[in-house]
Amino acid sequence: MDNHITEKWGHRDGPAPDDNQDTNWGWASEKPVYEWDENFTDDNAPAIPELETELFGDDYRISTGEHFEEFEKIKVSVKGGPEEHRPMDSFKDVPLHPTIIENIERMEYLKPTPVQKNAIPLILGGYDLLACAQTGSGKTAAFLLPILSKILAKLARLPATQANRPGARRTAPAPYALIIVPTRELGIQIFDDTRRFTYKTRVRPVVIYGGAEMRQQKEQLARGCEILISTPGRLMDALERKAVSLDHVKFLVLDEADRTLDLGFEPAIRRILSMSNLTRDESLMTMMFSATFPTAIQVLARDFMKDDYCKLRIGRIGGTTTDIQQKLLYVEERDKEETLVELLTSLPPSRTLIFVHTKRQADYLDYVLYNQQFPCVSLHGDRNQKERELALDAFKRGISPILIATAVAARGLDIKNILHVINYDLCDDIDEYVHRIGRTGRAGHQGLATSFYNERAYAIAPDLTKLLIECHQEVPDFLSEFIPEDELTTYENDFLDEDALAEMDALALEDQGTSSDYPYQSDADFSNQASTGWN
Repeated sequence: MDNHITEKWGHRDGPAPDDNQDTNWGWASEKPVYEWDENFTDDNAPAIPELETELFGDDYRISTGEHFEEFEKIKVSVKGGPEEHRPMDSFKDVPLHPTIIENIERMEYLKPTPVQKNAIPLILGGYDLLACAQTGSGKTAAFLLPILSKILAKLARLPATQANRPGARRTAPAPYALIIVPTRELGIQIFDDTRRFTYKTRVRPVVIYGGAEMRQQKEQLARGCEILISTPGRLMDALERKAVSLDHVKFLVLDEADRTLDLGFEPAIRRILSMSNLTRDESLMTMMFSATFPTAIQVLARDFMKDDYCKLRIGRIGGTTTDIQQKLLYVEERDKEETLVELLTSLPPSRTLIFVHTKRQADYLDYVLYNQQFPCVSLHGDRNQKERELALDAFKRGISPILIATAVAARGLDIKNILHVINYDLCDDIDEYVHRIGRTGRAGHQGLATSFYNERAYAIAPDLTKLLIECHQEVPDFLSEFIPEDELTTYENDFLDEDALAEMDALALEDQGTSSDYPYQSDADFSNQASTGWN
């Protein structure tokens, strides 16, 4: 046993969770939410101290970092929408529901990020939105806050949902908002955020995903569901079983849209939309959020969004934040294991995410680090859902502060205080690299990304060099041959213009969009819309 490592990092298995940390749920989809009662009103909804501690305690709060102000310097581009688009400077500048504002304050969100400043007014204004922002920029709150406020404005004039009334006749739950995600982990993360934002409200969120028991998820749906978060496969299963109805959906969100298409879910998305007749509902609002937007995503937006949908870009598409220090080490394959141990030993203990290519490699490194007394856990596709959830929970709570993962964990993880990302196996695609290192340096915090480079990673070298230059990072000598002569880089990976889109065969499909009738000019217009209708 290496006593030095044990003293520095603690034991692998960590301390046993104390009574205050113990959970009373089995699957992540069973985590407690605020249960509204028909006798409650917005003014007298009682607090639930235990739930409040779980939702807003230090273990789960994500505060802004000291470099948060640097977000103000990021270039913002808005195409479409109102003639005079006005970003908000404060969450109180727009008519978000008062309870939502209270929950924002409980989460200690001091100022909106650029994507929130721009997306929230546009969504409140009734516009469909195609948004691209850097990883860790607050995209989830950017769509949840306005959607929740619109739903609450509508529900204020309605009785408690039928599913929450004892003895009520059971029908298929019909959510008002549908959020489709590519992975279970991202769905669980958005569900956790939604639980926080809906605290002390009548909006009940539910998450469903494959790998967990459908029976249990159907029970959650039957108890009431105003917001449904789902992976495509489980959603199709639920629709076919008539466990849920999409007849009342007024808000559709595709989060991590590029990842959804990368995983081959486009046919499923199109089938879901056609099965539910959503495309024929002119009042439906559609939003797509991601860190990158390939042509296929823009074609999908053209097919299913209204004609006047907005295109929002925060920074360069596929870019990363300068709050992440990117460090590259030339390491031959045979030396990786030794270099990793030396790296972990040389730095102060911190929450660390290690990426590898294969499931076998993840298990092997977990075994190696275990025998070196590092407190670690691994995550990959062969883990069953219960194992995956337990691994992420141990990582989030610091019981196992080292997580070894394949790409299954690359998207959507928003875990507090990941200070170090290590690319043990460097990927070939620059967008994948951006998503990986974007797990650190979030919300204005600084982070470190270390990548092991050798000849096997040659394919990513040109784009990686350009990204290092763009982010004002040091380019190591072994990448010097890829530095452009003028040391300047330009990226034209922008939203495609109309002429470019017109050349795509997919655009032969008839456009499904219709014009929006809900432009906004003032706060009064916002308030009026919130009180009179969905949009």
